Amino acid sequence: MAWILTVVLFVEAFGVAALNWFLGIVADRQNMSLAGIDPDAMSVSSKIGGVVFGLYFLLCAVVALLVAVRDRAPAGLGRILLISVAVVHGLLAAFAWAMVEGKTGFVFLVVVLGLVVLLLMTYDRLEGPSDAAPASDGPHGSDGPKDPEQPDKDPAPIVPPPAPSPS
Repeated sequence: MAWILTVVLFVEAFGVAALNWFLGIVADRQNMSLAGIDPDAMSVSSKIGGVVFGLYFLLCAVVALLVAVRDRAPAGLGRILLISVAVVHGLLAAFAWAMVEGKTGFVFLVVVLGLVVLLLMTYDRLEGPSDAAPASDGPHGSDGPKDPEQPDKDPAPIVPPPAPSPS
């Protein structure tokens, strides 16, 4: 599943960058302007935006690739990137549904959102505490009944340090 998400994010990174670059070229050649903004500024900002978002999706795809290769949940910055790309896809899906009426785009974005969330949730479930005690087979545990003359040793309770005295 992580491999599928990796491929989808790589394709999406290239697609977003190419689409914004194309729109920048169109705005430049047609000398388009919006509310008096310089056409060259629109063209350059569209190209820069495409490159930035393409690199962002590419970085998220690399995180998904590392998850697939290592077979471990993402940690730190990688986890934050995957959560943020899930939020981005959720917002884009809402925009596609509400503003564009694009059912196909909405479905694609929700599927990618689902893949990211599934990746985050699946790998969280696979990891457990490293110092977990083995499960017991009964009331006496897996090693049979305890010796009645050897009481169980409970750890001492944790006592907070005394409060500082006013001086």
